[in-house]
Amino acid sequence: MLLKIIAMLKLLVFAFLLTVTRVSSRNDPKNDPRNNGDLALWIDEKQVKMFSGMSMEIYAIVNGNVLPYILDPNFEKYLPVIPSEVSYVNFTWKAGMKKYYYNFDRLQSFDESILEAPVISIKTKGRVPKRPKEFSILLPCLGNSSGVAPFGIGLLIESRKGKPLNGTPLRLKLRKECSQRNPDPECDKKCANQGWCNNEKICQCSEGYMGQYCQTALCYPQCMNGGNCTSPGICSCPPGFQGRHCEGGICGEKCLNGGKCVQKDTCECSKGYYGPHCEYSKCIIPCLNGGKCRGINKCRCPQGFRGDHCEIGKAKPHRSSCKLACKHGTCVDNTCVCDPGWYGRLCHHMTM
Repeated sequence: MLLKIIAMLKLLVFAFLLTVTRVSSRNDPKNDPRNNGDLALWIDEKQVKMFSGMSMEIYAIVNGNVLPYILDPNFEKYLPVIPSEVSYVNFTWKAGMKKYYYNFDRLQSFDESILEAPVISIKTKGRVPKRPKEFSILLPCLGNSSGVAPFGIGLLIESRKGKPLNGTPLRLKLRKECSQRNPDPECDKKCANQGWCNNEKICQCSEGYMGQYCQTALCYPQCMNGGNCTSPGICSCPPGFQGRHCEGGICGEKCLNGGKCVQKDTCECSKGYYGPHCEYSKCIIPCLNGGKCRGINKCRCPQGFRGDHCEIGKAKPHRSSCKLACKHGTCVDNTCVCDPGWYGRLCHHMTM
């Protein structure tokens, strides 16, 4: 269960970074990685939509830093399979004001019976261009076998001093669908989801779908916890789960004391509480004077109190709200209430 929670948190961070990058670049040109003066590498919206159905940019490097989710060993599991209709992936990069040198030291197919080794449209070694420039990685299917083939891309980037960029060499492992499709005389009747029958009587799929008859939708990131991708970017979640990618749980009983539902019927408790629904306090002796339990018999105390249970101290008196201090009395609602034997606006006259 802990591993599931960790995986979910990684996915949420992953999705959050993508969303922040996309939103910030649109709303504030100054924050757009394409406009700053350092290294950036990304896949543009149009390309991502071709194999996921969702319009978003995927960044690998921003401001000269490899983004953390790219280095996650499970990164490939978040990506959809590149459909057979897509034979290449376009990347865009730029070095900005600094000098960087690159080396594609690995272009490898892990199933050469289905997919040949990837081919890059630029030299395998060289200098990263100063201004944004696009290059392609071609993915040549053999054409006589069907299946999903994993392939690897290795990229080393160095500064002009020969120092490798942190996080490189990148070792990305992706998956490509190759499909040997025979002409079908009834193609025009079988193509689903706005796919169309070409001159060879083979279905051509619209963006976000794949398969012989375009019946398989693509979701990015992939649906979690047994969810099904029912249309591009839309997951249908099994009972007990919710969220765009079915990453969030639904708890039959509410999580108490600030706990959060993180998986199906699983609460993540705030500090100081435990139990299936966070119903138990770790403080056997209750916290006093407004304190909050933060650990085993340890309380977080409000100002003016101390001790394991906030039992020591007293609240500080309220500051006087009178413009001038009462001499022999107490200020209440901007008015001096005089002590016995005194009178006057400031309680400075003694009664006779």
